[in-house]
Amino acid sequence: MDLRRLSISKPYSLYIPITRLLTHVTSTVKQQHDRHFEQPTPKPQPQPHTSPETCNQHLLKLVSSLLSNPSLDPSKCKPFMSNLCPQEFDRLFLAVRSNVNPKTALHFFYYASKTFKFRFTVRSCCLLIRLLLFSNLLSPARLLLIRLIDGQMPFLFANNQANRHVEITVAMVNLNVVAEPVIGVQVADLLIHVYSTQFKNIGFGHAIEVFSILANKGIFPSLKTCNFLLTSLVKANEVQKAIEVFEIMCRGVSPDVYLFSTAINAFCKGERIGDALGLFTKMEELGVAPNVVTYNNIIHGLCKNGKLDEAFLFKEKMVLTEVKPTLITYSILINGLIKAEKFDDANYMRKEMSSWGFVANEVVYNTLIDGYCKIGNIDEALKIRDDMVSKGMTPNAVTFNSLIQGFCKSGQTDHAKNVLEEMISSGLPINQGSYTSVVRCLCINSRFDSALRFIKEMLLRNLRPGDGLLTLLVGGLSKNGKHAEAIELWFRLVEKGFAVNTVTSNALIHGLCESGNMQEAVKLLKEMLQRKLVLDKITYNILISGFCKEGKLEEGFKLKEDMIKRGIQPDIYTYSLLLHGLCNIGKLEEAIKLWDESKRNGIGPNVYTYGVMIDGYCKADKTEEGEKLFNELISMKLELNSIVYNTLISAYCKNGNIAAAFKLRDDMRSRGISPTSATYSSLIHGMCKLGLVEDAKSLFEEMREEGVLPNVVCYTALIGGYSKLGQMDKVGIVLQEMASFNIHPNKITYTVMINGFCKLGDMKKAAELLNEMTEKGIVPDDITYNVFMNGYCKEGNVEEAFGVCDHMLSEGLSLDEITYTTLISGWKPSTFTNQE
Repeated sequence: MDLRRLSISKPYSLYIPITRLLTHVTSTVKQQHDRHFEQPTPKPQPQPHTSPETCNQHLLKLVSSLLSNPSLDPSKCKPFMSNLCPQEFDRLFLAVRSNVNPKTALHFFYYASKTFKFRFTVRSCCLLIRLLLFSNLLSPARLLLIRLIDGQMPFLFANNQANRHVEITVAMVNLNVVAEPVIGVQVADLLIHVYSTQFKNIGFGHAIEVFSILANKGIFPSLKTCNFLLTSLVKANEVQKAIEVFEIMCRGVSPDVYLFSTAINAFCKGERIGDALGLFTKMEELGVAPNVVTYNNIIHGLCKNGKLDEAFLFKEKMVLTEVKPTLITYSILINGLIKAEKFDDANYMRKEMSSWGFVANEVVYNTLIDGYCKIGNIDEALKIRDDMVSKGMTPNAVTFNSLIQGFCKSGQTDHAKNVLEEMISSGLPINQGSYTSVVRCLCINSRFDSALRFIKEMLLRNLRPGDGLLTLLVGGLSKNGKHAEAIELWFRLVEKGFAVNTVTSNALIHGLCESGNMQEAVKLLKEMLQRKLVLDKITYNILISGFCKEGKLEEGFKLKEDMIKRGIQPDIYTYSLLLHGLCNIGKLEEAIKLWDESKRNGIGPNVYTYGVMIDGYCKADKTEEGEKLFNELISMKLELNSIVYNTLISAYCKNGNIAAAFKLRDDMRSRGISPTSATYSSLIHGMCKLGLVEDAKSLFEEMREEGVLPNVVCYTALIGGYSKLGQMDKVGIVLQEMASFNIHPNKITYTVMINGFCKLGDMKKAAELLNEMTEKGIVPDDITYNVFMNGYCKEGNVEEAFGVCDHMLSEGLSLDEITYTTLISGWKPSTFTNQE
């Protein structure tokens, strides 16, 4: 919009060219308007110039006599009402309009509608409204218009209900030809005001259409009504409509400072700051002096668009033109500076404001506090809070909510938690963001009990936690063994009507499966199905994974069939889980069949699936078949990983084929895949198995050169090699090296060393190691005790062996086949003889 072309030559001639027409309003209005003016209604009415001679003279006298009296005589209505049609009354009413007493006519309208169910035409009603306005009877006129619009009185409309506002407006416009022109402004005021207030629930569309029809016929509302309409549109955030309406207003109304200010505000809200500035210049050119509201609107628009320098120039200009800044002016500028993170300037403005005699209010203080909190400068925010308190102002909910964000941002979870608790106990309103921030911080710090308490507080206030937050909390509770609390929360959410999304439910199911609580996981799945919550592949895969880990393959396959029945197709991950489960329990043939099934279903295997099958073949001592799959994997040009290589390297090492293992190690290097600690632990174990312990020891230096730190598994393999050779003195050296790298022996390490001393017949040292591991909180298992028991049996000390057996039972360990075999082999004939 080129605002420089605006000019006023005489009153009501200000015209701002419309750059974007009211396309969503005026196009519809014009079509409807044209239909009213160009197309006849089903029952054409006489034009306004109808003369009394064309009407039934007898009826004319009756109606004239009836409606011209100071009061209505109902007894005179009945003789002619039964023979009078709405169109005929309309012609008679128009003919006698100059003699009508408006109050009597109004009484007649209500009486005839109620007693005779008479339906007056829209034009008759509009004519009466105009007569009432002419007699300064505004309230009855307004009420009658409302009854015409809302259908509480039976009026005869030609159009459907959706377009009645257009029909009413057109009828008013047509009557304007025969009535006093001054009434046109009053009619426009009444129509627009009623549609903008009494019927604002239907939006401002009708009010704008009414305004457009009137404007197209040169009828404009008063300046006061123009201001009211424009302000209403801006308040309702109908910014674009407000701009378009203002452009039309300027065709017939000379804007005052209030209308200009409202329009400037609309331009600023609509992010048309250039047009706002142009309009500001134009109003000055027209001699309309901007007031403080005008300046504040411009300054706010500039700050909102990040043009702080220009905003301050306008602030200086208003001072030069003797327009005194207000508290709002300074609040706008401070807010703009805070958003631009110019905190020093914002504080300077606060001091300048005081020099003008303005006392910063809660809004100004909260703006500063919120700004510092958003950048994590909680210390400065607290200083502002203290200054606020010293000025006699009490921090409110806005202050506390900002401080909570600041504490969370600066990692001060306890302070944030304390502020939130204080707000709860004080009954202050808490926004959802404050709860979310505190709960997230608590979850990150694994303080799930406190987090859960605040979530329950949210639910009491009917605030629904976000899906991401719920997933974080439910997952955290599950991982920390608080399954009952997680399940209770899930059900509480459902009971509150807050649908739990699939991701959150999956997090809970995953936690239950990870802890081996498959029974509860299945119960939750059934609840989800009963409540018709959405399940996805992830839900089923989590459950299948849980059952496979427990070796319950049958349950896993049942779930696979169930997901197919529900229209959820198994993916490569589903098949991989089941394949891995089958391979783990040695059912290789069934795994091969499932592998073929996945291919038939168009689910191409990936490197992970190949890895599972290669591992299955290796565990079944079919390394050659594993090699074939490995070569097939290479030919498919799938991206390899260390896991696939490590699987085959481990198999070669167990079979004593160290050369093939090292060849694979070199091949993975050539493909840019770095060997891992698992790679080296397999190689070390394989070399030690062949008695090449010193060669295995040299691999530790190679690992470190490649940036791979040896772990407890690597050292345990080396200790196993020395123990096998009976070189327990070198085991001690390895333990010292482990300690220097802060690597501690585990259960397997101790078991290997105990076995080494038992083989040497040093049961005293073996017993010392057993005590040492228990003192360190490492619980021996049945393998450890079997090794220890076997040492006693070889020494012929069966009684000590049985003592170990009794200790195993007291610890709740089951006696396996190895235990019994060890004890039986320890019983020699001499033992029976001695006992006898």
